[in-house]
Amino acid sequence: MALTQSTNPEFPYSLTISLPLPTNRLASCALRALEVDDELSPFVRRSFTLETPSVEAPSEPQEKKQKQDPEESKTVLKITYIATTNRMLRVSVNGFMESLGVVLGVMAELDIDVLKVEMEG
Repeated sequence: MALTQSTNPEFPYSLTISLPLPTNRLASCALRALEVDDELSPFVRRSFTLETPSVEAPSEPQEKKQKQDPEESKTVLKITYIATTNRMLRVSVNGFMESLGVVLGVMAELDIDVLKVEMEG
């Protein structure tokens, strides 16, 4: 997580959360599940993006990385919050973390890819 000063004077407080997930499919699924709930407060805004990890996993062979679809390499869910006050930012992020916990819990219980990664790791 990174807390920074926003460049928007109306929303001076910001927080960026980068959540690495095992696959693009899981990251996309988490994004779709989380973005359906609108921010309740007009004093907080959030955005979602999928990104490629800044540090590549050393476990993958180089030829596999080169053949991989650029979209498939986007396995980091990035959530950016901006808010009018630090309190509004904290309250919104706390609510988001509860929702994130539910989504990740469901993935761990029901998704074959997650179970496979846990068994290998």
